[in-house]
Amino acid sequence: MTNASAEPADQAAGLAARWRRFYARLPAAVQLIGLQLWLPVLFIVMFCFCYIAAFHAPEIRGAPVGLSAPQYQQVERQLSAAMQGAVDFKRYDDPATAIAAVQDGKLVAALVYPDAGGGPVRLYIASAHQFQAAQLITGILTPVFAAQDVDLEKRDVAPLPANDSFGMTALYLMLAWCIGGYMVAMFIGMLGAPLLHRTRVGIVIGGAVVISLLANFLAGPVIGAVYGHFWQLVLITFGWMVAIGLTVNGLGYFFGRFVALPAILIFVFLSIPASGAVFPVWMLPSVFEMLHPYVVGSGMTEMIKRTLYGVGEQYQVGIRLMVTYAVVGLVLMAIGKPWRERREVRRILAGKTTMFADAQTAARDHGIAEREKVLEKHGVDDDGTAATRMEDEDEQAGDVFINYGRPLSGIDESGDGKHWKS
Repeated sequence: MTNASAEPADQAAGLAARWRRFYARLPAAVQLIGLQLWLPVLFIVMFCFCYIAAFHAPEIRGAPVGLSAPQYQQVERQLSAAMQGAVDFKRYDDPATAIAAVQDGKLVAALVYPDAGGGPVRLYIASAHQFQAAQLITGILTPVFAAQDVDLEKRDVAPLPANDSFGMTALYLMLAWCIGGYMVAMFIGMLGAPLLHRTRVGIVIGGAVVISLLANFLAGPVIGAVYGHFWQLVLITFGWMVAIGLTVNGLGYFFGRFVALPAILIFVFLSIPASGAVFPVWMLPSVFEMLHPYVVGSGMTEMIKRTLYGVGEQYQVGIRLMVTYAVVGLVLMAIGKPWRERREVRRILAGKTTMFADAQTAARDHGIAEREKVLEKHGVDDDGTAATRMEDEDEQAGDVFINYGRPLSGIDESGDGKHWKS
């Protein structure tokens, strides 16, 4: 039984060894390029499963709408029959509470029926929270009331400003923050394995300071997509970028140069559709609705909308999520560094290398050989004497366009033209 189970493993090991020997015979540059091609493959797969699958056929399903009516059960029964599952009506006895829920993003809209005194039925929406949802819910409710010859009065409690007419600023601002946050830490994970914790964290914090200032300066004063709230947005950006950076930095100990895989998956491909910034999550496959409370995209966009337009979840919801990601990152760092060091020691003692390390070694050797060919072509001796002579000649003549080096007037023309006046 043992021999039978070991045979496939031995065959797999032999196949892997033959593949490595074949791959090592390729040009060094081809090896390095080939070992990075997993990244475009990842992008293609994730675009298909996370973006195309999420957005190709959104449907209105269970849209949360508040309903405040004196005869609630009768009205709800009539409307539900007409909606056929597109709307999930939630009872509110107090119209003001329903309207507040619309502003907080808990409801996409609120229907408020008049008291016995009469008057129109009012539909309250908040375009600044989810423009697409507000337009869609208005579009499906208006014909229903028109068919019943009931006057429906629409009121937008949070209209969008002219500089953000379709409500996309929060989406792309959030995307800029996510990419900036994970990319800084991603390069740390790929290239900074020997760095100390404090150096890694220092780079994360430094990158957060620079990118938070840059992103909000460009979005606000330069482009004009955002008016005001500059320092408040900078502070929010900084907090989220540090939280994302710490998380990706912690993941870097476990994934090494492949840290881009979890970073992009968590903070871009899952975060964007599950954030509700493109379409409300009740229009997407249920997996994204399930992920909505836990992705950074939802916390970011809600805080942006709350800052700019006074709508969306309260700040403490986003802050709790931000702190959670930061703590997870710190825990991953504390566990990951000693784990990676032990793994590296075992690898060194076993005399094992990776294909990427072998490719880097081959590239370095190839670079040295090419350098020697170039030096030999230009008559440069190995001891560097010719290189020094060529450098001196360049400094004397300078560049014909910008004349770097010493001024031409400094050449002693009385001699051989190769000496400087003292």
